[in-house]
Amino acid sequence: MQDKGRALRYPSANRGLPAGNPIASALVIVVGTLAIGASILLGFLAFVVLGSIILVIAGIVGMRLWWFNRRLRKNAGSRHTAAAGHEAANSVIEGEYRVVHTDSDDDGS
Repeated sequence: MQDKGRALRYPSANRGLPAGNPIASALVIVVGTLAIGASILLGFLAFVVLGSIILVIAGIVGMRLWWFNRRLRKNAGSRHTAAAGHEAANSVIEGEYRVVHTDSDDDGS
């Protein structure tokens, strides 16, 4: 009777494989091992897929930023050289002028 009371007080003390049948025990071990292996494999596969997606997106964003910076530098360089050439061309103004209208101070009043 004391053995029964001890088993009720400590229900986890007699934990073992679910059945006394060795075939069922082996089947539980094999199925558990396969489940753990499948979980590890699927986790690794998900990690590889998500990592490759992130790498592709990072590559696309990096190429876009590189292209945008290259275009900005190219436009800034062409504007700078064009402005310098335009400034040099407009530094000397040549031409003729003629007085069309005189002041009214000279009309003798």
